[in-house]
Amino acid sequence: MPDYGHELLFGTFLTPTANDPERVVALAELTESAGLDLATFQDHPYNPDLLDTWTLLSWVAARTERLRVSANVLNLPLRPPAVLARAAASLDLLSGGRFELGLGAGAFWDAIEGMGGGRLSPADSVAALSEAIDILRGAWDTSTRGPLRLRGEHHPVPGMRRGPTPAHDIDIWLGAYKPRMLALTGSKADGWLPTLEYLKSPDRVTANRLLDEAATAAGRDPRQIRRLLNLFQIDFSATDGGFLRGTPEQWVDQLLPLVLDEGFSAFIVGRDDPRIISTFGHEVAPALREAVARERTKATAPTGPTRSTVTLTRRQPGTDHAALPTSLAAGAVQPGDPEYERVRHTYSRQGSPAIVLRPRDAAEVVDAVTYTRARDVPLSVRSGGHGISGRSTNDGGIVLDLSRMNRVEVLDRATRRIRLEPGARWGEVAQALAPAGLAMSSGDYGDVGVGGLATTGGIGYLARRFGLTIDHVVAAEIVLADGTLVRADAEHHPDLFWAIRGAGGNFGVVTALELEAYEVGNVVHAQLAVDATRAAELLHRWGRLAEDAPRELTSFLSLFPARRQNPPVARVTLVYAGDDIEAAERALTPFLEIGPILDQQAQLVPYPAIVAPSRNRHHGQGLDDVHSGLLRHITPEVAASVETMIRSGDVLIVQLRSVGGAVNDVHRDATAYPHRRQNFSLLAATVPDRRARLDKLWSDLYEHLDGMYLSFESDTDPQRLLDAFPEPTLGRLRRLKARYDPDNVFNRNFPIPPATGGTGSS
Repeated sequence: MPDYGHELLFGTFLTPTANDPERVVALAELTESAGLDLATFQDHPYNPDLLDTWTLLSWVAARTERLRVSANVLNLPLRPPAVLARAAASLDLLSGGRFELGLGAGAFWDAIEGMGGGRLSPADSVAALSEAIDILRGAWDTSTRGPLRLRGEHHPVPGMRRGPTPAHDIDIWLGAYKPRMLALTGSKADGWLPTLEYLKSPDRVTANRLLDEAATAAGRDPRQIRRLLNLFQIDFSATDGGFLRGTPEQWVDQLLPLVLDEGFSAFIVGRDDPRIISTFGHEVAPALREAVARERTKATAPTGPTRSTVTLTRRQPGTDHAALPTSLAAGAVQPGDPEYERVRHTYSRQGSPAIVLRPRDAAEVVDAVTYTRARDVPLSVRSGGHGISGRSTNDGGIVLDLSRMNRVEVLDRATRRIRLEPGARWGEVAQALAPAGLAMSSGDYGDVGVGGLATTGGIGYLARRFGLTIDHVVAAEIVLADGTLVRADAEHHPDLFWAIRGAGGNFGVVTALELEAYEVGNVVHAQLAVDATRAAELLHRWGRLAEDAPRELTSFLSLFPARRQNPPVARVTLVYAGDDIEAAERALTPFLEIGPILDQQAQLVPYPAIVAPSRNRHHGQGLDDVHSGLLRHITPEVAASVETMIRSGDVLIVQLRSVGGAVNDVHRDATAYPHRRQNFSLLAATVPDRRARLDKLWSDLYEHLDGMYLSFESDTDPQRLLDAFPEPTLGRLRRLKARYDPDNVFNRNFPIPPATGGTGSS
C-alpha cells in the first residue's frame, strides 16, 4: 500500500479509571507536555469502574492548551447521534477546535441492553452507524438552509435545527475490522482507527484495499481517509525484545514501513506508563517525523490534504496547480476538498475561488505572491474574513488566507510593545494581552482579524480614550507585489509606513505588525435598549451626549426598524475605559435620558469579556450592501434623514460609532487615514433586493457627510475614493502605489490606481 501523505500524529490511549481520576488527567497532561498531539480514552458507559468518557474529554480539554482529545471509540448505541452532534460541536468550540470523534458501532450488547440500549444485529449496527454519520454531518452543516430531516430506520430525525457549527471540521474516525464496517469507513468516514493486535481477519493489507475500493466507489480519493493505529503490546528496552519492544531507534525503524508501505499516519500508544509516554513523545515522534520527511523527499510522495475525484474535474483555468510551491501544497484547499466549504466564503460574501492558499509564515506568503503574480487570476487576501469592502474571497481566483499566521506576542512589557500576526482574531489578542494588563482598541467583534482592521483604521470601544488602532502601529512587516519582504517603520521605508496605516490593503500583504499597547484592566460596560419611535430626537440627544462625554467613554448606537407590533429599537453600548465606578456612573447616567428605556445593564468586566471571539463559521451570512460615512455632528437634518431610513423598512440597521477624542489628536497628514475632525462614523445596511432603495435614501443624506470610513463601505466606485482619501492624501497614495505596486496586483480593497507619468515618495 502507498504512503497516503498525511501529516503524522502521535497520541495516547488512556484508561479512565474512576478510582484514581487525577491519574488519567495527569497522564493526559503528560501527553501534551511530551509533545504528543492527541489523548484518547475508551468509552464503556456501562462500566462503573470507569469515568464517563464525555465528562473526561471535557475536563482534559479544559486542563490542556493544544492537545486534541477523542474517544477511542464512543459507544454509539448509548449516545444518540443528534445529541452527540450538539455535544461534539460544543466541545470543539470550547476547546478551540481540539476535538475529534472516534466512533464505534457498539459491542458488549448485554451490557448495552442493561442500560436501556437496544440490541442490534451486526448488519443493523453498521446501518445505524451510517445514519448517525449523516446526522452528525448534517447537524454541523449550518450552510444548508432549513432543518435537518432524516427518515432513518434506527435514528429518525423529523426536523432538527442545525448547529452549532464546530470550530473546525471534526474528523470522524471509525473503529472497523470487518468488510461491512471497512466499506462504511471508506465511503463516509475521515479515518480508520483499529488496534494493531486485533487486525487478524482481514489483515492490514486486505483492510487497506477494502477501504480504498469503498472510497473509490463512493467517488472519493482513498487518500482522504487517515489510517490511525492503536498500539498496546509495546515497551522500551535496551535490547531487542521484538516488534516495538526495543530502543526508540528500533521503534522508528519498525514504524517507518507502516507509514511508507501501508499508509498509517497516526500512532497511539495504549499504556498508562509515564515512561513510555515521555519516551514516545520526546524521542520516537520527532525522529519518525524526520525519517518520514526524508523518505518522502526522496520519493516525491504526495503529501498533505488530498483531492477527491470531484476536485480533479473542477480545476479552474489559470491557477496551474502543478506549479504550486511545495511550501504551500500541504495547506492548499480546492473545490471538492472537505475543508473547502469552510474557507471559500467570508462573513458577508459567498465565493468560489479556484484555490485557497494558507501560508504559515512570511516566507510562504512570498511564495504565494510570487505564484499569483505569474497567473492572470484575481487575488484576495483574507485576515479574518469580516471585511465588507475588502472582498476577501472571489470566484475562480486565488484567496490568500492568513488564518494560520495568528501569533500574539508581548515583546517588551516595559514599553508595551506587542507583535501581532494578521490572522489573529482581536478577541484572541485581547485574551493574550490581558494577563500583562494591556489592551488594544479593536472594533466591537472579537472574530475580526488583525490584518484588515489594523491597516485601515480601527474604531473600537476604546477609541475616544486611546485613538484608532493604526495610531499605535510602530512597525510592519509586509510582502510587496514583487515578492520582497520589507520592514516599514519611521526609519525604514517611512513612506510605505505612512501608507499602510489607512490604506494597507493596497500595498502588499502585511505579515506582522508591532504596536504599542496601553494599560487597560477592567472596563465598565453598559447596554441600553431604547424605544426609538421618535428616532430623530433620540439620535440628536445621544450625539450631543457622546461628544460631551469624557474621553474615557466611547459609545455605539445601533438602530433597528419596527418589527411586527414592536416599535423601532435603539441598542446603545457604552464602554468606560477604566475601573473608577463613580466616574463611570457620572459619565453613563445622562444617557438614561435619551428616550424611553426598555432595558439596561451595566457591569465592571475585563476588556476581553466584551470582545470575546465567537469563532463563527462563514457562509456569506452578513449584510453585504452597506454604505459608510463620517459626520462632524449629528445635526437635526442628519437625525431626520436617519429616522426616514429606519421608518422606510428598507434599511435593516443604521449604526453610529463615536470617535473624536484621542482620534482627533493625530494630525491629518500623519497617516493615510486623514479624518481627524469628525466625531461619528455612520453605516447603513440592507439586503440585495432593497439596495436601490438604500441608495436613494443614502443620496439624501450624502450632502451632510464629511468623508467615509473605508471598512464599512461596499460601493467601490472610484468616485468614492476621494471620500475615503481626500486630497492631498489620494495623490500621495497614487504616487506610492506607482512605486510599490505599479501593476495593481493588490486591487481588491478599494483599489487605488497607480499614478502615471513618474513616481515619487510623497
